[in-house]
Amino acid sequence: MKRIVFLALILTSGLATAKAQIMKAADLEKYAKNRYGDKWIDAAANIADNLTLDKNESLTYQEVIEAPGKTKQQLYLTLNYWATATFKDKQAITLNDKDAGCIIISSSIANIVEHTGTLNKYSVSITPLIRLDIKDGKIRVTYTVQSYDILADISGGWITMMTDDDRRTYGDSKRKKDDKTNANLYDEQWEIAHHYPFVPKDAQKRTCAKALVMTHAYSNAVIDKIEEAVRNGIVGNDDDDW
Repeated sequence: MKRIVFLALILTSGLATAKAQIMKAADLEKYAKNRYGDKWIDAAANIADNLTLDKNESLTYQEVIEAPGKTKQQLYLTLNYWATATFKDKQAITLNDKDAGCIIISSSIANIVEHTGTLNKYSVSITPLIRLDIKDGKIRVTYTVQSYDILADISGGWITMMTDDDRRTYGDSKRKKDDKTNANLYDEQWEIAHHYPFVPKDAQKRTCAKALVMTHAYSNAVIDKIEEAVRNGIVGNDDDDW
């Protein structure tokens, strides 16, 4: 089934707290390298050739997964089970409507990119929105990433003068959102459409190249996991023959 891909961007107000268990950042990087290679700038440019800006400027991947012979109720139960088992944070599932056949998940995956630039260090996280629309015999998966969530360390660049204490600040990239106790750290949101590869001359070219590849890889991982759950269940023995 060919995946329909649109590119766009909508600003978010902050990084969601849900902890996705689909794939850790380290495993995601291996997955991305296996699929696209480790030349991030080239890989991002190649991926962008298959992305299209829509009128809302959002980055959205969509796929319809066929499930012949399975009712809407059966698919809803399977996907509700999958979502609950996969996203451990209770706030991850933002909509769960059995009658409408719709489940919406807001999840974050932290530190998909950590890059040292000339002046700053950057840690990139993403907060995909995953929408599952369910009908008899099929589901539609819509995966949207609204922006890159950036934690910058102004003491961590290649030419930045750092004391021994300063060198430890980047470990604080795991800190809670909006914790302002470290003056070297600050938060930004980068609009995907305004950075490489969609803007060739970009001061954050290397950071955004890898961020796009990792975001794209994660979309494939999410859809693959959902398709596996629909085809074979969550644990392999969750059928009606018991």
